[in-house]
Amino acid sequence: MRPPGRRSIPAANRLLAAALLALGSLLALTAAPASAAPPGAPAEPALAAAFARAAAAHDVPRDLLVALAYAETHLDGHAGKPSASGGYGVMHLVSNPTTHTLERAAELTGRPAAALRSDTAANIDGAAALLRSYAEEAGLDETARKDAGRWYPTVARYGNATTPEVARLYADTVYELLGRGLRAAGVSIAPREVTADRGAYARTLDLNAQAAAAPDYPSGTWVAASSSNYTASSRPSAYAIDRVVIHITQGSYAGTISWFQNPSAQVSAHYVVRSSDGAVTQMVREKDIAWHAGNWSYNTRSIGIEHEGYVTDASWYTDAMYRGSAALTRYICDKYGIPKDRAHIIGHSEVPGATHTDPGPYWDWNKYMGYVTGGATTWSATVDNATAGAFTASANWGVSTYSSQRYGADYRYAGPLSASDPAWYQASIPSAGTYRVEVWYPADPGYNSSAPYIVAASGGNQTVYVDQRSGGGGWRSIGTFSLNAGTYNVVAVSRWTGGTGYVVADAVRISR
Repeated sequence: MRPPGRRSIPAANRLLAAALLALGSLLALTAAPASAAPPGAPAEPALAAAFARAAAAHDVPRDLLVALAYAETHLDGHAGKPSASGGYGVMHLVSNPTTHTLERAAELTGRPAAALRSDTAANIDGAAALLRSYAEEAGLDETARKDAGRWYPTVARYGNATTPEVARLYADTVYELLGRGLRAAGVSIAPREVTADRGAYARTLDLNAQAAAAPDYPSGTWVAASSSNYTASSRPSAYAIDRVVIHITQGSYAGTISWFQNPSAQVSAHYVVRSSDGAVTQMVREKDIAWHAGNWSYNTRSIGIEHEGYVTDASWYTDAMYRGSAALTRYICDKYGIPKDRAHIIGHSEVPGATHTDPGPYWDWNKYMGYVTGGATTWSATVDNATAGAFTASANWGVSTYSSQRYGADYRYAGPLSASDPAWYQASIPSAGTYRVEVWYPADPGYNSSAPYIVAASGGNQTVYVDQRSGGGGWRSIGTFSLNAGTYNVVAVSRWTGGTGYVVADAVRISR
């Protein structure tokens, strides 16, 4: 039964690389219409007010606009400096040899491009105008524009991806944020039910799904960089591999993947790691030489790992990213006999002749090396729907083995309805503190577009909505939560949703 170098490159390319490396990465997100504050309400912070004004002026969902900005930059304009692919401001308006959304936004708003680069309110207004123009070209009328789910193809286009698969990855990131909610820089959006209308992208390969992977690293996914951005080789026979080099992308995950696919980039790394959940994408085979270190000798001898984020913003450096990257580095070191020490696992700034500062002052080398060597203390508990005494659900939840993406022998499913009827996962939390919660589910077009996961946090239940039509077959982080100590029902999957399709309950993992 069916219950989804900054890098060193060959001499001929160095001048072009030098010009392009001043540029930066890409990514964005979307939301729902803003309402006027009641009389006597306190004034909104300037950033929140800028989003509200731009959303109202261009009839773009406010929450979508905020989510897009957070996916791109965590709402940090970086003082007008560009990302790795030439993106500016909190909305990551891009100006590089192949993409000119900054200039297009300037035309639409009548503002100088310089203002859109450095003025946050102008940058947000320019992005809203650009999104509205895309929506009109897609045929979204006034009624359709009120539904955040209908903006999915527009969001995918905003990401400037080089392939449909990366465009979907970009848009899915934005819609995941809508389901999870966020709070940053005085701006917030509440978790919400939203069914993303993917249109033609529903038939596009889901890069979040482990089933799409064929990388050297078994826990990663594979997306090939442009062959113009690395050197084919036969390592380790051609060159010994004895270093791992740690980088920060100066841009978003999807934006970096897209940039490495762009032949104009003339840069690449072997792997890219996502901030939110530590997911790993490989883009250059380990046998080949990625252009990442800014030193040809070090390129030939090293594996380069990029991490989503910006050197000046510590909010990107999550525990999930440290853990995901450390597991990758540990695997590489074991594979090639590389010592797990700071002489062989280095930052880009430590490469001889380096002009870059990444991973920067916020990178916690002690934590990272602790995870690499296994010296850091960790706690984790995994609860499957078949775990005796730890999973409870009513007889309304069926049992299925339909999907090969399942965790364990089977999983539970039930139709949505206007009643909770939750399936609960119990765990023994060792001490009060902050814990990461991850969920595993098989993805299928017939599964729920907005499945509610309830976490029994110490301050009260918190709900996160997950699109179970995509990203299945692997652990997906739904956030970090403050939990009380003790043995109790920690996570539930509820049926009370306006989303369409079966709600699936498979497995959860809680760790710190």
